Amino acid sequence: MTYVRNAWYVGAWAHEVPRNHPLGVQILNESLVIWRTDAGVLVALEDRCLHRLAPLSLGRCEGERLRCMYHGLLYDHSGRVVEIPGQNRISPNLRVRAYPVVQQHGWIWVWMGDAAAANEALVPPILGLDRPNHVFGYGQLDYLVEARLVTENLLDFSHITFLHSKSVPVSETWARERPRVREQKRGVRVDRWIRREGLYGMLNTESLVDTYLCCDFFVPGVLLITGGPYPLGTADVLEGRSPDDCREGDTFASHAVTPLTDKTARYFYMFGRRPQGDETAYEITDKECAFAEDKAMIEAQQRNIDANPNARFIATSADKAIVVFNRLIEKLLQEEHAPRSSTVCSGEAPSPVALR
Repeated sequence: MTYVRNAWYVGAWAHEVPRNHPLGVQILNESLVIWRTDAGVLVALEDRCLHRLAPLSLGRCEGERLRCMYHGLLYDHSGRVVEIPGQNRISPNLRVRAYPVVQQHGWIWVWMGDAAAANEALVPPILGLDRPNHVFGYGQLDYLVEARLVTENLLDFSHITFLHSKSVPVSETWARERPRVREQKRGVRVDRWIRREGLYGMLNTESLVDTYLCCDFFVPGVLLITGGPYPLGTADVLEGRSPDDCREGDTFASHAVTPLTDKTARYFYMFGRRPQGDETAYEITDKECAFAEDKAMIEAQQRNIDANPNARFIATSADKAIVVFNRLIEKLLQEEHAPRSSTVCSGEAPSPVALR
């Protein structure tokens, strides 16, 4: 699978990178070190010292610089070698790659493509841990699969009725009624009404409501879920349209899928809701059970794919969002590989881009 590179990928949780503590991460088969300077500036560099290829993530932060703890080479935030112990002359061409990096929504985002094209406005407009007046639950899972299998699972919720019948028992509305699917700029919106059922179609409840669910899925693999319950008849009054206040509901969920390697992926998730008393955290026990069900099924799916490399998927009408999103990815890949009007001379290092 080929992934878009001109996009912001979630590399880590913001709290995983305190000042002066470098963190090694992997994105799209590339090893990176993320760290904060004494001034609090985020830096992301290629995670290898030029001397003996030792990981810089095992290094030591020194103010605004990072020292390799194998033989002591010192790097500035642009990736340039500024000191080699015992050697006075240092070539200005000695530098590792620097990646644009920003912090938003409680996550650290890294731009994996052309640094000159990095635009902070393209960070997916999700809701996150920095949202006020909410309590949160969050976590992550590592999958032994292609990342695209995890993203496609999030693009098609018709599986909820069957795969999660024990952990999150809901009606068959999820599987038998199709949502609306609309392409947006760098994303896909999948939304639906569940009429006259328990909240989100939950079974074994006496309270009936109309539930609106909106899933905004952004490039490269980031999902925001908003919505909630409305009085009976609301869906008919709105004639199936989206309510204006769907982003201001009591709960939200944000998810991000980051390809680590060709056959491994990291799945970040967070949930937020307005407190209903004095609780300090969002209880996610049932959802964690559902995540385990997803993981077991998708990893089994990957094993079948590996064992049958010539087998192909067949499409159903539930796959519309997957098709629309994959077409968007293909379009962005074509744009990335289109001839550029100007080129960098051979051997010339690109200028690093510092966003913040």
